[in-house]
Amino acid sequence: MTPESVLLFVLGVVVFIVGLLVSIGLHELGHLTFAKLFGVKVTQYSLGFGKAIWSFRRGDTEYGIRPILLGGYISMVGMLAPRPSGKPSPITNTGFYSAMIQDARQASAEQIAVEGDERAFYRLRPWKRMIVMAAGPVVNLVIGVLIFGVLLCGFGAYTTSIAATSACVLPTSASDECAAGDAVSPAKAAGLRQGDVVLAANGDTKLTSTSLTTLFQESAGKRVDLTILRDGSERHIDVTPTLATRNVLKTDGTVAKNKDGSTKTEQVGVVGVSIGATLVRQSPATVLPAVWQQTEASASLIINLPQRLVAVWNAAFGAQERAADSPVSVVGVGRAIGTVASESGIPVVDKIYTILSLLGALNIGLFVLNMVPLLPLDGGHIAGAIWEAIKRNTARLFGRRDPGPIDLAKLMPLTFGVVILLGGMSLLLIYADIVRPVSVFG
Repeated sequence: MTPESVLLFVLGVVVFIVGLLVSIGLHELGHLTFAKLFGVKVTQYSLGFGKAIWSFRRGDTEYGIRPILLGGYISMVGMLAPRPSGKPSPITNTGFYSAMIQDARQASAEQIAVEGDERAFYRLRPWKRMIVMAAGPVVNLVIGVLIFGVLLCGFGAYTTSIAATSACVLPTSASDECAAGDAVSPAKAAGLRQGDVVLAANGDTKLTSTSLTTLFQESAGKRVDLTILRDGSERHIDVTPTLATRNVLKTDGTVAKNKDGSTKTEQVGVVGVSIGATLVRQSPATVLPAVWQQTEASASLIINLPQRLVAVWNAAFGAQERAADSPVSVVGVGRAIGTVASESGIPVVDKIYTILSLLGALNIGLFVLNMVPLLPLDGGHIAGAIWEAIKRNTARLFGRRDPGPIDLAKLMPLTFGVVILLGGMSLLLIYADIVRPVSVFG
């Protein structure tokens, strides 16, 4: 790498880190804003973990930055409710899990004793607790929507387009210039031009360069109806691919060989075009569907995470290749952004687009992950508040005694297990992103 590319790589990573910290900071600010709005006493707002390297106090809250910038948190008084009796019970079981539960209750009780009980989080009505805990992930969702809005409405969406056209049908893959006697290409005969954006082919609007190429190859002698965008207006063009000899390519893009070492060829339909992608500005109506699609992709990744992590393990500690859609850590995302930023062959607009796309996807991913109904994730607290609301409303409906706040301390062993799993997953992904990173350009 040249000194210039190294500097661009570092700049890309710095941009990512700043974007990540802003996303985390705004996430915690969402929690903080509604906690204070509902009267909860918040003692700390922190960006990062560890001993504070810079902080200041305003009102009840100490705001600080800590050196381990892998997340953030706010500390609210009384996250765990005391026992119904109001008195901590002695540990009657010396088992590890029982001790963990009692330690969690004791720590919360001590905090309440120091800071006061009247502004404790557990005293909020369940619907208010849901809002406080959902505010953080929702902020990430809003950030994602705004970034996708800038991308789609400001830059555009990558849409399949005609990158170049040929005036003739080249006889073989090795040919690069037209010769006397070569047939006129279907592209020229149909009037296709460089820069035409292909919106649909035979009614299919979900085109990629690969799918359009495959359609042409399989349609020799058959008419293909193209809907294109040219000079801001749509038009229909019919093109009929012609049969020609082309090299067979392997999945890695190299030319396939016969057993005797000769180049393997096949007869396929050709049009006489090179297919690429062009940014086409979209209407605001496309933003939410794009965000929903990204949300579905993030949810699918989480649902299929166990088997994907097995594949990551096999790639990190074995000979298996790392899949292009493999889950990555913040290290992997930072490396991808740095690689894109340092690549000399990519236009600046495309670099900015890619960086914003990754930050937008990251925020949507943070929203989906934090809404998983497991403690210590925000979704776990929301699920607890929902369960408490159901219990209290059911008791009220049948004239029973109010059961009081839900005892989340009983879930501390499960919480501990989730923390271990998340920590182990993070370490595995970070290690894999170092020793067997995902290839950015395939």
